[in-house]
Amino acid sequence: MAVAVPRASTEARSVGRATPLHRIVVVGGGAAGLELVTRLGDQLGKRRLADAVLVEKSRTHLWKPLLHAVAAGSMDASEHQLNYLAQAHWHHFRYRYGEMIGLDRAKKSVHLGPTFDGEGRQITAARSVGYDTLVIAVGSINNDFGTPGAAEHAIPLDTQEQAERFHHRLVNAFLRAQSQDGPVRPGQLHVAIIGAGATGTELAAELYQTAREVAAFGLDHVDPDKDIRIVLVEAADRILPALPERVSAATLKILKGLGVEVRTKARVGEVCADGVKLASGETIPSELVVWAAGVKGPDVLRDLDGLETNRVNQLVVTSTLQTTRDPDIFAIGDCAACPRPHDRQPVPPRAQAAHQEASHLLRQFKRRLEGKPLEPFVYRDFGSLVSFGRLGAVGNLMGFLLGKGLFVEGALARLMYRSLYKMHETALHGVAKTLIGSLARSLSRGGGEPRVKLH
Repeated sequence: MAVAVPRASTEARSVGRATPLHRIVVVGGGAAGLELVTRLGDQLGKRRLADAVLVEKSRTHLWKPLLHAVAAGSMDASEHQLNYLAQAHWHHFRYRYGEMIGLDRAKKSVHLGPTFDGEGRQITAARSVGYDTLVIAVGSINNDFGTPGAAEHAIPLDTQEQAERFHHRLVNAFLRAQSQDGPVRPGQLHVAIIGAGATGTELAAELYQTAREVAAFGLDHVDPDKDIRIVLVEAADRILPALPERVSAATLKILKGLGVEVRTKARVGEVCADGVKLASGETIPSELVVWAAGVKGPDVLRDLDGLETNRVNQLVVTSTLQTTRDPDIFAIGDCAACPRPHDRQPVPPRAQAAHQEASHLLRQFKRRLEGKPLEPFVYRDFGSLVSFGRLGAVGNLMGFLLGKGLFVEGALARLMYRSLYKMHETALHGVAKTLIGSLARSLSRGGGEPRVKLH
C-alpha cells in the first residue's frame, strides 16, 4: 500500500554525474542491515561503484543478542553501542534518520515518517528515499499473540530502550522495597519471564545473579532468599524447544541450580499489574514481567505495497533472497521468510543467519552490477549457544557437518559465544579496531566499580 507523503521530495541520484550511480538502499540497521551496508560502503561506495544508503529509525546500534544483559544490568550498553552517523562517515555510505512507513514500488521510493524529539519538536519531516535496489532488514518484534494485558504490563526486549526501561524498573522496585514502611509484598520483587527461548533463559540466569548483587548494596530490608524470585514460563513441554534436547536438559539443570523456577506446559492467559494468570487458572504473583515468547515482522510489513508476507508478517523471499513479487526488493534477517532447500521450515531468526545473508548479498550485488545471474543463498547451521553470563554457556556446534552437532559447555562454550559477537564487530570495524576495542573494555572493568548497573 502506497502511503502519501506531504510535499517530501525524493532524494536525487548523484548530483553532477553524467551516469548516476546505482542506488542500494538498506532499511534497518540491525545485525544484517548494518553489516551489509558497511561492507557495501567499503567495497562499492568508496570506489564510487554504487551509492549505499542506510535508513534507520534509531541513532545507535547495539547487537540484539546483548539486550538481555542490558536488561539485567550486567552490561553497560554505552560501551558497546555504535553511532550510525559516525559509521556512515567512516565506511562510505549515507545514513538517513527515519522510520519506513510505506513503499511505492512503481516509483521505487521508500516513504519515511517525520521524527520528533522528546519534547515533541520535529527533527526531520516526512520524505521519500529513492532506490534502484532495496534491501529490507527491519528485524523482528515480540509477538504477544494478543494476550490480554501483555502490551500494558509486560516489557519486550526488542530495543535497547526497552531493555534499559526494564532495568530501571527493576532497580526502582528494589529502592521502593527498601524505603517503604511495610514488608516486601508477595510478588513485589518477583520477575516472570514469558518464553523460554534463548532470550528468556539467558535473561533468567543473568537476573538471578544481578538481582542479588543489587540487593547486596545496602538494601538490608530485602531478603534475597525470601523476597527475590525468578520464574521462567514456557508453553512448550521443555525450555529451548527449538534447540536439541541435550542443550535444553543442560540449561534446565543450570537454571535450577541457580534457583530459577521453571514452568513448562504453562500457557499465559493474561498479564496483570500484579501477576501472570495462566490458562489453567493459576496466578503467578509478579510485578515485573518480561515478554520473550515468539517473534513477528513489524506491522509495516503487513501491507507493504503488495509484497507477499506470511502469517507472522515476514516477507516471503525466494532462494536468492528476492521478494516473490518484486525482484528489485530483497529481504534479509528476522523479517525475511527464507526457504531452505531440504527443509520446509524457513531459515531460523538467528544472528548467524543474519551474518550469512549479509555476506551473501554483498557478493550477489557485485554480480548484479556486472549483469551476472544471482546465486541462491544456502544457510549453514553452525549450532546454537546459550549464555549464562559469568557462569559460562552450553550449546551444540557444527550441526550442518555433524548431524546433531557437537555438544559443548563451560569455558569453551562461553568462548565460542563471545566469538559470535566478535565476528559481528569485525564485520563492522575490521580486525584491528575490534581487538583494540575489546582490550579497552577489558582494561576498564573493575577499579572499584560494581559488577551491575545500580541506576
